[in-house]
Amino acid sequence: MSQWLISIEGTETGQTVALCLALLAAFLHAAFGALQKGKHDPWLSRGAIDGCYGLIALPVALFLVPWPEPHMWPIFFGAFVTHTAYKFLQAAAYTQGAYTVVYPVVRGTGPLFAMIGAVILFGESYSLMQWLGVAILVSGIFGLAVYNLIFLEVDRAKLPSALTLAVATGVFVALYTTYDAYGIRATADPFTFLAWFFVIDGWLMPIVAAFRLHSSGERPAPWPLLRRGVIGAFVAYFSFGSIMLATRLDQVGEAAVLRETSTVFAAIIGWLVLRETVGPRRIALMALIALGAVVVELGG
Repeated sequence: MSQWLISIEGTETGQTVALCLALLAAFLHAAFGALQKGKHDPWLSRGAIDGCYGLIALPVALFLVPWPEPHMWPIFFGAFVTHTAYKFLQAAAYTQGAYTVVYPVVRGTGPLFAMIGAVILFGESYSLMQWLGVAILVSGIFGLAVYNLIFLEVDRAKLPSALTLAVATGVFVALYTTYDAYGIRATADPFTFLAWFFVIDGWLMPIVAAFRLHSSGERPAPWPLLRRGVIGAFVAYFSFGSIMLATRLDQVGEAAVLRETSTVFAAIIGWLVLRETVGPRRIALMALIALGAVVVELGG
């Protein structure tokens, strides 16, 4: 698999595969966000998921993929720092606001900064139509934020802080997407980066969750939380793995933007699974975010 992926980098086949991987990541990102928001405390859910994906990835990293090159260890450290900041911000945002409020702003803010980062770091260039697509996407984001500020009746006191945290989280989405794209290109085998990333990234949040559990005095049923952790681990593998492989096969900015069609999946999941009220106006604004992502892809 590794050799085949490396062989199609920069080819038409690679672009097609990257497109499919980015769309898969879009759906799985929405599912992952719903798993973390769910009925459990977002901090506990994240701790369970991270602990599970770190433990499951450990034997793969030790025995099934090539050992990382020496220059990869500082890169792994940087990835750990950026992802930790992102996870703290995301958990705080989900604590403050509803999933369908927080998720679109988080996922929609990232692409603009990811494209700018790809231009600076990788020398990528984008057409006028692609920048127009980004403008459409960003207008949908801010339209959604304004709509929520005006019309949303649930947790209005927490809404400004939830939106602020969501925007900050989106900035870190762009940061880790760009940085991780650099990381996965820095090693000969992309699966080396993915396996070791999950091992290194998986130890901190279970400790944070344990402290939070101890201080709150709550004792949630362990098996449902463990089940959420295992399911979330495999969703994370395919979601993060898909978008990282897409950034290695094609332009980082395009992959990052196309992934944000996840806002449409988020609206459906929030409505069907979490029983959150979405409404036609918010659906239209989420669709505008997705439309911007599609325009970016078509303009490439």
